[in-house]
Amino acid sequence: MTAWLSLCVAGLLEIVWTLGLKQSHGFTRFWPSLVTIVTIPLSFVFLALSLHSVPFGTAYAVWVGIGAAGVAGIGIFLFGESADLTRLLCLTLIVVGAIGLKFGTE
Repeated sequence: MTAWLSLCVAGLLEIVWTLGLKQSHGFTRFWPSLVTIVTIPLSFVFLALSLHSVPFGTAYAVWVGIGAAGVAGIGIFLFGESADLTRLLCLTLIVVGAIGLKFGTE
């Protein structure tokens, strides 16, 4: 698995564990709690794997960017959070920034 693919998997797992954390209702629901507990360390493992060849600052920024944009998107689509133009523009900037970091390190 390439470092960048590992980094993308780490970011996607960050989205999963954050959603699991919300759905666990303070760790009072078993399955969402289990998903959260399993996916947090997995996200870190894949992030660590990516650090073998992706620069540290870039990897962290991309990992957080994937998680932040993904969780905000889920908030909009699943939980009816605001989707105003300013918010969508800012989310777009996060995604463009993460993509820019990828191409800026090649």
